[in-house]
Amino acid sequence: MVGFKPPEVPPTATVKFLGAGPAACVADVITFPLDAAKVRLQVQGEAKLVGKGPAAQYKGVFGTIATTVRTEGPRSLYSGLAAGLQRQMSFASIRSGLYDSVKQFYAKGCRAGELAGAMAVAFAQPTEVVKVHFQAGREGGRRYQGTIDAYRTIARQEGVRGLWRGTSPNITRSAIVNCAELVTYDLIKDALLKSHLASGEAPGSAAETQLGPCNFHPKHLPGLTPRLRLSPGR
Repeated sequence: MVGFKPPEVPPTATVKFLGAGPAACVADVITFPLDAAKVRLQVQGEAKLVGKGPAAQYKGVFGTIATTVRTEGPRSLYSGLAAGLQRQMSFASIRSGLYDSVKQFYAKGCRAGELAGAMAVAFAQPTEVVKVHFQAGREGGRRYQGTIDAYRTIARQEGVRGLWRGTSPNITRSAIVNCAELVTYDLIKDALLKSHLASGEAPGSAAETQLGPCNFHPKHLPGLTPRLRLSPGR
């Protein structure tokens, strides 16, 4: 911020591990309804594509949110929040905590971002799978008694590997995000620190600009409904 000088000693990896997770959780709580709407629109679009889904009932992000609240209640927008917070605590902590350490071994920060993101995805993928199952709502065709029950049910019905379904496209997604976001963040941060300012929003915008196709990859929404099963072979 204006009037503050950048710290002479950078934060340690431990500080980054402990700070990134809670910060990401705060952001997740605020944006979770938007993420839920995104998942429902993706499931509806895939169902329409294969010709096995009902007539479209969601139109646009805010239309999806309004329809969900009207038909299922406001709390449904936060279905899967526990898994979402678990994902942020694991994914964001690992990615941010490892990035600067890994960057020391690469001349280009993009490679470091890819590796840190891939490791974070590999660890946090089960939380992503459970989160998406909850967010799909009625379109998912399943009901769980809680987050732990969801982990157990998916592992029992699909095997433990089912919890890591969609890992490959998610790693691809993460590579694009981290190259666009972390590297852009570094560049803007260095430039703004010289001017005694702060950076934050631009990296996320740069990442989302390149991210769309990976967000809609069929493998990213695995096994949500009996009539619309998105298997690894698709």
